[in-house]
Amino acid sequence: QHEVDKLYKVENKPALSSNEQLCFLVRPRIKNMRYIASLVNADKVAGRTRKYKVIFSPQKFYACEMVLEEEGIYGDVSCDEWAFSLLPLDVDLLSMELPEFFRDYFLEGDQRWINTVAQALHLLSALYGPFPNCYGIGRCAKMAYELWRKLEEEEDGETKGRRPEIGHIFLLDRDVDFVTALCSQVVYEGLVDDTFRIKCGSVDFGPEVTSSDKSLKVLLNAEDKVFHEIRNEHFSNVFGFLSQKARNLQAQYDRRRGMDIKQMKNFVSQELKGLKQEHRLLSLHIGACESIMKKKTKQDFQELIKTEHALLEGFNIRESTSYIEEHIDRQVSPIESLRLMCLLSITENGLIPKDYRSLKTQYLQSYGPEHMLTFSNLRRAGLLTEQGPGDTLTAVESKVSKLVTDKAAGKITDAFSSLAKRSNFRAISKKLNLIPRVDGEYDLKVPRDMAYVFSGAYVPLSCRIIEQVLERRSWQGLDEVVRLLNCGDFAFTDMTKEDKASSESLRLILVVFLGGCTFSEISALRFLGREKGYRFIFLTTAVTNSARLMEAMSEVKA
Repeated sequence: QHEVDKLYKVENKPALSSNEQLCFLVRPRIKNMRYIASLVNADKVAGRTRKYKVIFSPQKFYACEMVLEEEGIYGDVSCDEWAFSLLPLDVDLLSMELPEFFRDYFLEGDQRWINTVAQALHLLSALYGPFPNCYGIGRCAKMAYELWRKLEEEEDGETKGRRPEIGHIFLLDRDVDFVTALCSQVVYEGLVDDTFRIKCGSVDFGPEVTSSDKSLKVLLNAEDKVFHEIRNEHFSNVFGFLSQKARNLQAQYDRRRGMDIKQMKNFVSQELKGLKQEHRLLSLHIGACESIMKKKTKQDFQELIKTEHALLEGFNIRESTSYIEEHIDRQVSPIESLRLMCLLSITENGLIPKDYRSLKTQYLQSYGPEHMLTFSNLRRAGLLTEQGPGDTLTAVESKVSKLVTDKAAGKITDAFSSLAKRSNFRAISKKLNLIPRVDGEYDLKVPRDMAYVFSGAYVPLSCRIIEQVLERRSWQGLDEVVRLLNCGDFAFTDMTKEDKASSESLRLILVVFLGGCTFSEISALRFLGREKGYRFIFLTTAVTNSARLMEAMSEVKA
């Protein structure tokens, strides 16, 4: 409509356009600024003059303008913002598509995206608010919440007196629960994400899936009727379901055999298109399943899952450690080996110095010394830590405690232990009963609790926290858990009077994951919703999985 001549992708090659105006629509990243600068400067050298406009989405940062100034082109371009922050990927999933949020905040401590989150919440509350009940846990959640409240106060009166449509909103930081994000996923949608990478709601299925010579981009959401029915299922049920579906489909095709012309006409005009569509999707998902099976058999997936479960339950730690060593020595994959080391570290509350040194040395020898910085990042984020030698700490403490009173000494001890990011996973796991006691076989076809998303071995911590808080309508009775999560100052509840909220809206819960959430967590909460009569809507900074977390922390670009 606006006579845009041609669209180019922002990538490291010149856009050959003869137009008088160029408009860049970009994320506010430094490397994008350098790219724009190189284009503008190339035009200057060639003696061309055109107009340039840079549109930042979701917002512009001062750092970007500084780079444009450094490159000497700030005067040549005009800058604008497009506050597009929420992308609906599915009927119950909104994503901000900011994968960099995780690294920027949880590693660099950069708080600039918090404003973007607060603005997104502000927009949602303008549309569906006010939200009568707010709960949150985590430092980032608290900051985003307070900023959002400020925005609400500034524009006071817009949502006053309206009937709330969403009864509860729950903000949760990714670093409250790293364990769930580090586990291998076994629900269908999670496996597809781990194997093929779902980007922005769609996936590229290669020739091995499409059984043709070209790749195919497929949208994965509730519109895909086949996918909709299997997305939350444990992978072991998916094949059975698909083959049953194929038989039903065949039966529907076979109906046309005995038809007269009129019935045939109806069949062709009304049903055939739908059947063909379903047929195509069915063969794609069967292809995807076969491809996943091939890859997982090659990796000896069963053995891997067994090791993960042992880590989660905290037994056979020596065996698990030697499995990880073997994984490193066989050079299976640098990202996978890192993930297993992080899982070991977090579930064990840090590695003993001997293990830490030996695993790190083996890793660097196996995958290369360029991974050195990655270890420092993982340590900073609390993902892969070394247990502090207990004696040194007490030596310092005893010296200090001679100088100060007992009460103050206790405070100092607390300060020391909070310096080292403690994960306390075992204690939390006991408190919240994350490892279900199973009598006999755990039936994955008829799941009894959220643990089914990890084959019945472990209930996702993040989902359990949400369940407990919703049950109690506050953090009361969870003080010990909050303390173990090191979130003493960052767990909050904000309730308003509920006279206006209908029972319909109180069943609707918006869960906000800061730093990304996994498809396994989404599946687990969908299950909880079905059990308890809630309906969950998810808002995340990006959909993540274990590989993405590790890549975000890695200094070696794949």
